[in-house]
Amino acid sequence: MNPAEWLKRTATRSPDRPALYSGEALLSTYAGFDRAAASIGATLTACGIGAGHRVAVFMYNRPDFLDVLYGIWYAGAAAVPINAKLHPKEAAWIIDDAGADLVFSDDALVKGLSELLNGREIISVNGAAFAEMKQADPMPAPVGLNESDLLWLFYTSGTTGKPKGVALTCGNIAAMTFTYFTDVDDVFAEDAILYAAPMSHGAGLYNFMHVMRGMRHLVPESGGFDAAEILTLGKRMGPISMFAAPTMVRRLVDKAKACSETGEGLRTIVYAGGPMYEADILDATEVMGARFVQIYGQGECPMGITALPRGDVIDRAHPRWRERLNSVGTAQSAVRVRIVDQDGVELPRGEIGEIVVKGATVMSGYWQNPEATQKAIRNGWLWTGDMGRMDDDGYVTLQDRSKDMIISGGSNIYPREVEEVLLSHPNVHEVAVIGTPHPEWGEEVIAFVVSLPDGDVSPAELDALCLDRIARFKRPKAYRFIDALPKNNYGKVLKTELRDRMKKEPTT
Repeated sequence: MNPAEWLKRTATRSPDRPALYSGEALLSTYAGFDRAAASIGATLTACGIGAGHRVAVFMYNRPDFLDVLYGIWYAGAAAVPINAKLHPKEAAWIIDDAGADLVFSDDALVKGLSELLNGREIISVNGAAFAEMKQADPMPAPVGLNESDLLWLFYTSGTTGKPKGVALTCGNIAAMTFTYFTDVDDVFAEDAILYAAPMSHGAGLYNFMHVMRGMRHLVPESGGFDAAEILTLGKRMGPISMFAAPTMVRRLVDKAKACSETGEGLRTIVYAGGPMYEADILDATEVMGARFVQIYGQGECPMGITALPRGDVIDRAHPRWRERLNSVGTAQSAVRVRIVDQDGVELPRGEIGEIVVKGATVMSGYWQNPEATQKAIRNGWLWTGDMGRMDDDGYVTLQDRSKDMIISGGSNIYPREVEEVLLSHPNVHEVAVIGTPHPEWGEEVIAFVVSLPDGDVSPAELDALCLDRIARFKRPKAYRFIDALPKNNYGKVLKTELRDRMKKEPTT
């Protein structure tokens, strides 16, 4: 199913419904949105770009992002969205690896990219050529696509080596969209979706269900995440739904507390993309109430592994509410989820192993990389690389990425467990726990701590917390107090950088 069909149906049914906004300014109705996409699609088709082709999108968040995506799909081609925060050389590598025929970008990015692409055409959405594309005679209907056709080629963040292209098909996207309604949240025509996180990634993937329901699409004037701006838009443009990384939630809640606000107008905040610590989500629900829903997914299974609905996030009556709050919920409707050992044997409930998932939202494979595909997908099961356990009710609790697990003296230590304890200190704002080589024990535990402004935190206090809550061998052997944790463009903590920092420290 071509998602451009969803846009066309909504535009046919409700042509005058407001569609695209820059901040509070309406730019286009659904009729205008559909016509722009159909015109872009017609121009691409005239250039020989269609089914089987890839078109890259290297742009900052802006309403035109959606015009471009749906124009690509109108033509039957696949989109290759690239985070605008990447270096032009990184973007050029992705464009070449994807074999993209054309690149949509904007003036702020074109100059650094053009000299790297060996003549491949770049169209700036700020320029006259793009304006002409949007005025071309529109296609009467989108190109028909099959369930197995490539739709979205997503490149992983590449924290280890070169990024891999995750091939998402029409069937993957359709399954993700439908299960959102069933397992994550319902959406309503009078609501809006706010794109504060990169539209090239999770935030952009959530456009589909909102196009189907004819919702408003808001891109903040800042083009990104600004907590004060979001709180204002909530009050003026709500009800609003949005996708946010846990670090964004933390910043939004901090701002709401500082301004004595409660998140008025923000109906749903879907959080994912990293660990949400118990202290942070408890604080978030205390300040902003029942606005939060958690999903667990990966680029290889977009938004579609498990979900923790708002009822579970806000519940404090169930005898195991705290365990459920610390979980990532239960399997979404389109997949099966298991916890397995290294041989793929399913483990008993409560035991820790690797999380594997099988179902309609799992990628078709890595782009032109059969070796990596065979390693990741075995007998139809995607090996996520995440360690976790499942309780008797089916709730999955993440421990850590398998590569982040610390083995000290032959015992497994999961950094997240230690991080949760350290974050319970009232003056600890952020923390990251890593393992570093040790000649006797194999690895030892090191904690990097960011304290609150003017907060007083001592190693002795953190030691006392750990000794009161977890086994002695899990306690950090050293603390490093820093101003901020290093993070990538998607808000994830770069533990590899912290490990590198430890390698550079002089040995004693």
